[in-house]
Amino acid sequence: MSATAAGGTAVVVEAPGEHRLVPHEPREPGPGEALVRVHASGICGSDREVYQGNRPEGYVRYPLTPGHEWSGTVAAVGAGVPRGLVGRKVVGEGFRNCQVCDRCHAGETTLCTAGYEETGFTEPGAMAGTLTLPARLLHVLPDDADLTAAALLEPAACVAAAAIKANALPGERVAVVGTGTLGMFAVQFLAAASPASLLVVGTRPDRAELSKRFGATDFRTRDEALPDDVDVVIETAGSASAARTAASLLRRGGRLVLTGIPAPGADGLDPTDLVVRQLEVHTVFGAPPDAWAHTVRVFGAGLLDPLPLVTHELPLAEFAHAIELVGAGDPRVGKVLLKP
Repeated sequence: MSATAAGGTAVVVEAPGEHRLVPHEPREPGPGEALVRVHASGICGSDREVYQGNRPEGYVRYPLTPGHEWSGTVAAVGAGVPRGLVGRKVVGEGFRNCQVCDRCHAGETTLCTAGYEETGFTEPGAMAGTLTLPARLLHVLPDDADLTAAALLEPAACVAAAAIKANALPGERVAVVGTGTLGMFAVQFLAAASPASLLVVGTRPDRAELSKRFGATDFRTRDEALPDDVDVVIETAGSASAARTAASLLRRGGRLVLTGIPAPGADGLDPTDLVVRQLEVHTVFGAPPDAWAHTVRVFGAGLLDPLPLVTHELPLAEFAHAIELVGAGDPRVGKVLLKP
């Protein structure tokens, strides 16, 4: 098909609090690029930050078409890209790494020293009919993949990066702090490692049933009695208090992976506690290629089930409503998807 056949509309955030729906003109793929027909684009807290204007300076560029969580089908490719990609279902990495610095050569593309560039934040995102991006960022899905479910593989890949760093071994005692989208993916990745026990700690008792459906053996709210002998904890809640709770669950020498970003100035982990108990602390911001590849494999093997997390599917025209839903704190609102 021609690039212009996809057409449609796009969301453009002109400045904080200002957005409009505009006619979308697909950009023909240049050398090394692919044009993807977008199936769905997810909304997360960082999209809300973009709209409200409180994303850190240097990590957003207006005017902007948001959308860093997405799935779609390759419609056209540029020179130097295998023609066999056309027609394939895909997801794609967001970080536009340079490929030539030391960190990129080490596979740590989210630490690229050339500076930050990411789809949906500084480059046009997927809240449009099509998305044109470097083909090297694509990850091909099985032909029978559910593209609605696959739209959640970006947050899943971030959690996969955490799971890889956690390195949970069969028979270990593991825990997840946080019950949002990232937390529920962490439960699924850790469950796949055959732990002896899998505790989920959160503030929402209504997540107990879903947690256990995904493989948790126990669910507790933070005000209940909690263990202090866990081997591995992944924190996904993004608050300083959640980080402290996560650390308190660990045995001496246990492993902690932090994925949330607390508000500036929050009273977080106690360095003395980390040192005295010799805790091993890892952090994750985004997902490098190995985490993406792991996610796609796990998804293809049927070990990752994103669909129960989707509660709303809306047209692009309801972007503002979707942003409101994400920030309302309503426990009935899970992952919100926009479909062009």
